[in-house]
Amino acid sequence: MLKGILSISGQPGLFKMIAEAKNRIIVESLSTGKRVPVGSSAKVSSLEDIAIYTREGDIPLKDIFRKIGETDAEEQIGTKAFSDNELKKMFEEAVPEYDKSRVYTSDIKKIFSWYAMLRDKNLLDFSEELEEELEEKAAQADEETTESK
Repeated sequence: MLKGILSISGQPGLFKMIAEAKNRIIVESLSTGKRVPVGSSAKVSSLEDIAIYTREGDIPLKDIFRKIGETDAEEQIGTKAFSDNELKKMFEEAVPEYDKSRVYTSDIKKIFSWYAMLRDKNLLDFSEELEEELEEKAAQADEETTESK
C-alpha cells in the first residue's frame, strides 16, 4: 500500500517514486503532479519504513493509518484546522498506546496530513493487509490443530 510513497525532508507533501538514476531518483508530487529529480544527498524516507513509538514498541505507519480509518477521526481529517489538544485526542482515540513523550504534536499533524492526502488520492487500500492477516490466522489455526493431534 505505501510502497513507493516517499517523504522528502525540506519538501512539502508526499511523492511517488517514478524512476531511479545513478545519483538521484525521479519523483512525482502527489499534490501537484510535477516530476522532479531528487539528489542522493536529500533525506528521503519511505512511508513503508516509518513507525510510531508506543509504550510496547513501534507500530508501522500502515497500521496507524488503518487504525485512523476505523475511528471517527477519519471523517474529520482535512475538513478543518484543529488545536493541538484536539489533534492529540483524535490520535489517542486511534492509537491509545502511543508514547506521548516521544510522539510530538508535529508528528501527529504530519501523520494526519499524510493520511488525508493518501485518502484523497485513493492510495489507502487495506484489503491486501487484511487478506494477509486472515491467511496468517488460518495458518496459525492449522498449526494449533496439527499440534493438538
